[in-house]
Amino acid sequence: MHMTTSDARHAQPLEAFHDLLRALASTLEVGEIFQHLTRVAERIVPHDEANLALLTEDGAQFREYVTGRDEQRTTCRTSPYPLRDLVEPQLINDIPGNGPFRAGISAPVRIEDQAFGVLALLAHRPGHYSPDDLSVVKWLADYLAVALSHHRLAESARQAAVEREQISTIETSMELLRAISGVLDIRTVFPQVSEIANKMLAHDFLTLSFHDRDGTILVEAASGDDLPELRRIVKPGRSHPPERFLIVDDFAITTVAVIEPEGFQQIVLAAGFRSLLTVQASAGAQEVGLGFWSKKPSAFTQRDVRVARRIADHVTLAVSHEQLATAARSVAETQARAERLESRVHALTSELSRQSGPGRVIGHSEAWLEVLRKATQVAATDTTVLLTGESGTGKEVVARYIHRASARASGPFVALNCAALPEQLLESELFGYERGAFTGAQQAKPGQIELAAGGVLFLDEVAEMSLSAQAKFLRVLQEREFQRLGGTRRLTANVRVVAASNRDLRQAVSRGDFREDLYYRLQVFDIRLAPLRERPSDILPLSDAFLQSIGQAFGRPPAGLTHDARDALLRYHWPGNVRELHNVLERAAILCQGGLIAPQHLMLDAQRIVSESQTDLNVVERATISQVLNEVGWNKSLAARRLGLTRTQLYVRLRKYSLERAPQKPG
Repeated sequence: MHMTTSDARHAQPLEAFHDLLRALASTLEVGEIFQHLTRVAERIVPHDEANLALLTEDGAQFREYVTGRDEQRTTCRTSPYPLRDLVEPQLINDIPGNGPFRAGISAPVRIEDQAFGVLALLAHRPGHYSPDDLSVVKWLADYLAVALSHHRLAESARQAAVEREQISTIETSMELLRAISGVLDIRTVFPQVSEIANKMLAHDFLTLSFHDRDGTILVEAASGDDLPELRRIVKPGRSHPPERFLIVDDFAITTVAVIEPEGFQQIVLAAGFRSLLTVQASAGAQEVGLGFWSKKPSAFTQRDVRVARRIADHVTLAVSHEQLATAARSVAETQARAERLESRVHALTSELSRQSGPGRVIGHSEAWLEVLRKATQVAATDTTVLLTGESGTGKEVVARYIHRASARASGPFVALNCAALPEQLLESELFGYERGAFTGAQQAKPGQIELAAGGVLFLDEVAEMSLSAQAKFLRVLQEREFQRLGGTRRLTANVRVVAASNRDLRQAVSRGDFREDLYYRLQVFDIRLAPLRERPSDILPLSDAFLQSIGQAFGRPPAGLTHDARDALLRYHWPGNVRELHNVLERAAILCQGGLIAPQHLMLDAQRIVSESQTDLNVVERATISQVLNEVGWNKSLAARRLGLTRTQLYVRLRKYSLERAPQKPG
């Protein structure tokens, strides 16, 4: 059978879990167990270092196992904190300090509800992990707990007087683990599970159930058909005991509080069962119950509880295995969607960056790329979009990007600046008018809404729209219809609206300058554009693109920017953002008369140039060089030309910023 790319993506983590179970079934040594687990973890949750800290028996120290790209070690040292207190999983995406790791996720390793260790994955990059990754690490910690319980059992077996019996138990545990290692649904092998478990704890019938928060029990699996009436929901009359196990010595003489099914004890006795031992365990957030049924009265004692829990550990591992596979499938699907989105963003930006005019998309900062990701996501719908940000940040560029990426790309893009027209003229431009609607209306004229039919209507500076126009435009968004001024005929508004504002519309609503209902209609999907000073790594790529287009318009392009001019551009505050940058470069291109643009040609306001003590230009320069290197595939000659540097100057900076080699791709 042919496997698609999506199938392969989903199959990889599932194969990893199968590999992990098989590996855990073959070893008892903690170091080997951890090595197996980290190899699997790397395939599911990429990381730079994995760390396992386990308390020693006296609780005064912990043994630390570390595997990473740079080192592998095992140490034993005094514990600075009580690991038993670390009972909650943690996700930190911005670790403070100057250490090498900026993000981490951890989960406690528990045996019989007692935390005796912590599993942590660490990454150099901040923001590396997601809540889905945290769920996966919690499952991996559960895997570790079962494997390490084998290790502890083996240690006890070597020390105890009943060594032979315990070793037999270990071997049976391994056999049970092997039985479940190749399946994702334990129900398919549950009779085999019961057969193996019988070597550890004799019983005639085995059931697996899930316990809801209200105490309701859903019997999910059974080793046979001895109690068909129990293959459904059971509602107990009281909650499970706090010690999480229950022993019924004899159903013939012991009353068990069960609301449903009616006549529970008679059903059990009719099937020939006299005694029961149940234990509860946790599989992630799911409470699981394992029931051992016997046809003999008083078949179980408290001495059997520990063995029953050992078997339950294995069963819950299989349940966790299935849950982890489901979680991994969800993570893989999320990653696939993210990759498709990134691919779509890259394709659109590459296409639009080659164009000239107002639709060019230039910039590589994370803030700008996040804007494009959101724009790409919403472009696939017909949802109304509100673009916010300072004047000159590129809101019309993003509006055109949404138009180009949408199903309306073949339709018109009509832009209307609401601040550029007086109130009466704005309404006539927006809705159109009929002949005689007002003095001078000699003939009918369609409005911008009609002209944008089948495409996108971009309303810039929408906060400047009068309250009268707001009320009429609200009807366009609500009813998808409008009337021309002076007309009575209702027209259909087949447009997608993208609005923009450099003002705070919430404050405008509170002042009564903007209708609240229109605000919520426009703000279905809000995208904020960061000012240019918050994305300095975009300044030089924008400058290069602007100089190229300016040179084409002048017929005599400038020779480029001097290094001092580039520094001045990076240190300037840019109150007018991208629009101001273009104007500054256009003026400088005239003044330099075809030569290199120097700082004096830029004519920047000295009061708005941030001093080097206020801005770390090294950080900006390093980010810019790294970005250009990535763009040109680490072709250093081409990168030097793009940056306006000689090869020698570039190599000096590469050494300065430790950028001599391209980063290795994780894999």
